Amino acid sequence: MKQRSRRTGFDRRTFILGAAGAAGATAIAGGRSVGASGLWLPRSAPPSGGLFGGGGGDGTIRIGFVSPQTGSLAAFGAADTFAVDGIAALVADGLLVGGSSYGVEIFVEDSESSTDTAAAKADELINEAGVNLVVVGNTPETTNPVADTCEALGMPCISSLAPWQPWLLGRGGAPGGDPSFEWTYHFFWGLEDVIATFLAMWDRVDTNMQVGGLFPNDADGNAWGDPENGFGPPLAEAGYTLHDPGRYENLNQDFTAQINAFKDAEAEIITGVVIPPDFPTFWQQARQQGYVPKMASIGKALLFPESIEAIGAEGVGLSSEVWWSPSHPYSSSLTGQTCAELATAYTEATGAQWTQPIGFAHALFEVALTILAAAGAPEPDAIIEAVSTMALDTIVGHVEWGLEDNPSPNVAKTKLVGGQWREADTPTGFDLIIVDNTGNPDVPTAGEVEPIV
Repeated sequence: MKQRSRRTGFDRRTFILGAAGAAGATAIAGGRSVGASGLWLPRSAPPSGGLFGGGGGDGTIRIGFVSPQTGSLAAFGAADTFAVDGIAALVADGLLVGGSSYGVEIFVEDSESSTDTAAAKADELINEAGVNLVVVGNTPETTNPVADTCEALGMPCISSLAPWQPWLLGRGGAPGGDPSFEWTYHFFWGLEDVIATFLAMWDRVDTNMQVGGLFPNDADGNAWGDPENGFGPPLAEAGYTLHDPGRYENLNQDFTAQINAFKDAEAEIITGVVIPPDFPTFWQQARQQGYVPKMASIGKALLFPESIEAIGAEGVGLSSEVWWSPSHPYSSSLTGQTCAELATAYTEATGAQWTQPIGFAHALFEVALTILAAAGAPEPDAIIEAVSTMALDTIVGHVEWGLEDNPSPNVAKTKLVGGQWREADTPTGFDLIIVDNTGNPDVPTAGEVEPIV
């Protein structure tokens, strides 16, 4: 794969993919070529059949990808380079669209974990790079400004890695049978799924059912803590009481107010959606101030092994929702790789432990390439028509926008299970094991829910 940067007045990683890119696949392992990224490439045609080849002689398709490579959300984007490198190897000989072979360029932009920068980078991809499709993931702080920019400029956009409520409702959309947006589509789970997953884990531990809420002043925190559409009402219906001390600012250095509120409420459970740098700070201060709940189920921060590594042994028993893992029983529609094989390839290529966004970063491109191939031409209307009719089994499960149980025509739902951190023989010394599969019985469990000690 060749790589170059265009000088356009702003930083951009651009992958120019053509026949010469195939040189990256050199070694053989397990009957498959292993590209420079560690992605395992099947020798035969991919399971989706006939997507690639022809040398890209009929034009060029440009895909823009906005990702938080730096800043407070960088943990979410850590696997994105690995995913893009692997996709680059796949499309090195072109993508077949409507019987014609197109070369593919992937433009990767760093949002710097800033909503303003994310929007600006999306604008540059559309107006300067001339992309045909934008893909984006990694929290509402990235997906929403990129999707809003694409919607305003008439650019097809596929997003993921953010619950559907902050993506849909946070952008002024509404659930129901009518599309809220013309150009922007999303696949991921919703708050109803994470709430059900957390409740299923809490119900297996003897507690007083008092819950403290850690909700920051950002799109996720405001959605999770919303008094009508957030955690409060469904927790109350299940017999739990949520104690919400109010919003705090991200990168907070003092959680004493929240800790005191939880101690006063005798909350034996805490929940919330905390950015990766903040939870180790909270947990250390809580321990120092004598507050140790029996369960702590936290979105965002507890997804990543590095967060538990920063906490150490006192992180054992912390829990989170699990969107994707090596235990999930799915395969890539592009390569045939299983979830376990993709996780292993990531570790072999990077030396890092598997992390949940690996699967969804790959799935974003599974969906994007399948849509582009089905569109018949790299034109906006044709791409959006292909989105509305796509049904695809991906590395993260089934993705389909036309299902009746989706909350909106713009949203395709995926499934969740619950996990807890345990000590393990891994690069960080900890691993996230599946302890509840109520939301997706196809995923096997590897242990029981245990209270924090």
